[in-house]
Amino acid sequence: MPTYPAVADLLLPANESLLASSPTDAVAAEVRAGLTSTPKTLSPWLFYDENGSRLFEQITELPEYYLTRVERDLFALYAGEIIERAAEPLGDDLSPMLTLIELGAGTATKTGILLAAAVRRQKAVVYQPVDVSETALAEATENIRANVPGVTVRCQVADYTTQALPLNRLTDTRTLALYIGSSIGNFSPEDARDVLRNLRAQLLPGDKLLLGTDLAPGKSKSVAQLLAAYNDASGTTAAFNRNVLVRLNRELGADFNPEAFDHEARWNPSESRIEMHLVSRISQQVHIPANSAGPALTLQFARGETIHTENSYKFTPVRVQQLLQSAGFELSFSWENSEHAFAVSLATAI
Repeated sequence: MPTYPAVADLLLPANESLLASSPTDAVAAEVRAGLTSTPKTLSPWLFYDENGSRLFEQITELPEYYLTRVERDLFALYAGEIIERAAEPLGDDLSPMLTLIELGAGTATKTGILLAAAVRRQKAVVYQPVDVSETALAEATENIRANVPGVTVRCQVADYTTQALPLNRLTDTRTLALYIGSSIGNFSPEDARDVLRNLRAQLLPGDKLLLGTDLAPGKSKSVAQLLAAYNDASGTTAAFNRNVLVRLNRELGADFNPEAFDHEARWNPSESRIEMHLVSRISQQVHIPANSAGPALTLQFARGETIHTENSYKFTPVRVQQLLQSAGFELSFSWENSEHAFAVSLATAI
């Protein structure tokens, strides 16, 4: 193990930030495109206003929502091994220090386990969370600084699917990009490949990606278990789904009645995905005033018509490997829980 620089020499200033405002114009444009299409859709990134982010954090603690719990358990068991494998020498690159960047970081509740392992290895770490929710990033920063000494946090509010990432490289460091929580499952196979290609374009050969993926139903995991994770008994996921309509009312002046829409989760076996929908309970009209995206809209909803708000694709190990290869990564190692419900895969940028 090499001798590392002193913490004061290594760390970037703790109060530096790369925050940028997320424009309401983007919300207006996304809503117009989605709600004037057939069938009607809304992009899942619209979920994550302040209340939506809070509701999602509640979802991750629900007994039905196994994804977060299982991934956290994997990190608790294997964080040290993950960090050591991510820092393995490549050629003359002798045991480099790691800088961690996280896509869709949220409040980083699980990430602290990996950061703590990285600090144990190299005494100090720069952590760069990227998310569309400034509220979530503020909470992540507070959480990490309070609980993992030795971490400098530099955050960016951004759409990581298309925008450049804040890769603040220090001398002789390797980037470990975290894309955990099975967030990649929210994208179609083509879009998932493009998201990872966008990331790969900003990495150097030898940099690493840690990818979390929820696995498809099988012998140890039933469709009923999967559906319950997206339709909990407490109604928290239903509130999370409807909250997108509350956001549109607040930010765009729309007049949705959220209670006039039912939350519905469906398993689509041919696409290997969970779908979330908002189902109109009645025949109704919804109005959205003119905005930067265009003139006023009057939307007609038939009884039973849906707004498709989210997909969550479920993977096989073979599909994970194929996805990584298509985006310019080589699978290095993977970890699964004993029930084969969830996988964490480490890949190398090639």
